[in-house]
Amino acid sequence: MLMYAKVFLVGGLICVAGQLLILFTKVTSARILVAFVTLGVILTALGLYEPLVQWAGAGATVPLTGFGYALATGTKEAVQQKGLMGALTGGVAATAGGIAAAVTFGYLASVLFTPKTKS
Repeated sequence: MLMYAKVFLVGGLICVAGQLLILFTKVTSARILVAFVTLGVILTALGLYEPLVQWAGAGATVPLTGFGYALATGTKEAVQQKGLMGALTGGVAATAGGIAAAVTFGYLASVLFTPKTKS
């Protein structure tokens, strides 16, 4: 039961940070997305995100910062196995499922709904 609380707390706080950026700034959702993924990569490179993943599990890996974590971790592992070529392929290989899902569901959403610009 404690693990569910940790997951909810960490994942919820990450989502609250994103929602506050949307509500109180003029930053577009796309830029917030890129910022969160980049933050995940940076925190992973500094060794700060791994302890959070160990403590909160899916609460840290499911939000966008977790995608950055997966990119950085996949790249690091691929570089250790394949050398420089791993730097080019590791992140994409590690996140292929997420990328495929984003493209598929993004396409479906664009077909089914009419997008509106942020005012």
